Amino acid sequence: MNYLLPLFIGYVAAFVGLLAPSMLNMTAARTSIEKGRKCGILFAAGAASVVFIQGFIAVTFAKYLVANPDVITQLKTAAIFVLLVLSVFFFIQARKTFNAAGRKKDGKSFSIGFGLSSLNMLAIPFYLAMATLAESKGWMSIEKPVSLIFVLGAVLGAFSIFSVYAIFAEIIAKKAAFIAKNINYILSGLFIVLAVITTFQVFG
Repeated sequence: MNYLLPLFIGYVAAFVGLLAPSMLNMTAARTSIEKGRKCGILFAAGAASVVFIQGFIAVTFAKYLVANPDVITQLKTAAIFVLLVLSVFFFIQARKTFNAAGRKKDGKSFSIGFGLSSLNMLAIPFYLAMATLAESKGWMSIEKPVSLIFVLGAVLGAFSIFSVYAIFAEIIAKKAAFIAKNINYILSGLFIVLAVITTFQVFG
């Protein structure tokens, strides 16, 4: 069985989904600037560890739904809705003026990363949509252990992008406004395209 593809899909889903400047990755950058790169990486590890819980919940829910053929159409319809919501979210983010400044945070960097990542309410529906879309394309199964490998890929992808922000903190902080504007527009367009494709699959 090919385990590399679900690992890659999970990695790319998390990396791309978290690519745009946001509370989490910009806090990773700020932590690195204020407390040192080691603390920035610890923050990245804490934030990424929550992705395992979020991704596990998402694929477990997806597995239950896909196991019931009568709700497959509803599941894909829900995925369309999630993709459209994400598209609108990133478009709104692109229209905002991004501010990378912030106060220095006290406490353990890992714990702060874990706590802030837990507040990301879009994570579970996002991984649900990505896993469902990949399964509908025949790229992966949401049966174990494949689903867990997808989740592991998501954790690695999240850790990678958070670490990039921590390692290149100075450069990213200076270019944050430019990155936010352009990347968010790109992501918004990407999710619209995915939503349109999925719509044709459901209603075409």
